[in-house]
Amino acid sequence: MAAQALNDKAKALRKLCKPGDPVILTNVYDAATAAIVAQHSSTRAMATASYAIAATNGIEDNDLSLEDNLIGIRKVAGVASKKDLPLTADLQDGYDDVATMIKQAIDTGAVGCNIEDVDNKTEKLRSVEDAVSRIKTAMSAAQQVGVPDFCINARTDVLSFGGSIQDAIARGKAYLEAGAVTVFVWGGPSGRGVSGDEAKQLVQGLGGYLNAKQLADLGVARVSIGPELYSKAMTGFRDALELITKKESFR
Repeated sequence: MAAQALNDKAKALRKLCKPGDPVILTNVYDAATAAIVAQHSSTRAMATASYAIAATNGIEDNDLSLEDNLIGIRKVAGVASKKDLPLTADLQDGYDDVATMIKQAIDTGAVGCNIEDVDNKTEKLRSVEDAVSRIKTAMSAAQQVGVPDFCINARTDVLSFGGSIQDAIARGKAYLEAGAVTVFVWGGPSGRGVSGDEAKQLVQGLGGYLNAKQLADLGVARVSIGPELYSKAMTGFRDALELITKKESFR
């Protein structure tokens, strides 16, 4: 797809991230799930879930290579393109070479991404300066290939490392200033979680440009379902397996 067409989709995705009227992203992980979501009346954009893509490859999320992630993203992108829907991809911590990663993601058809501020190799929280630098590098790379409006959702795991809501707000502001469109403050499942009052503080502190699993009336701009659909699909698969393998089913 031409760079101008991709950038038009990136602009469309940015406009969808509206405080108080959030875009709801039901993250998918292959062409089949993408086709179901693409046909749903509520779908205005699409997103991948690295956790689910990794699971379909039989590996843990942090073991998902960029190459395998891109293969999964490309399958979803093919469906999104047919429906003319913007696609944002879960690119984990940005891998080793952020610039190359962004260019490859755009080549698949993605016009936005998630980038985390944890180094998956060391399992340590990156410094604010390092995380900001990587966001700037990502935006610069996108501009180089003709998609200057590339839409970054910057995830911070600071709460999982003992940080406060104020730390999350400070990091979020820095990420937005670096070029991110929205901020995702991760609080679980291994973290302590985010209370309703804390979510309000985050929305106020970040001007509503927050990706959170709270209601629209809190003022969030983006809601991601994450791997929840994958988990429910697998539960349904297991339940169906139990039912179909019962002896009664063969009588």
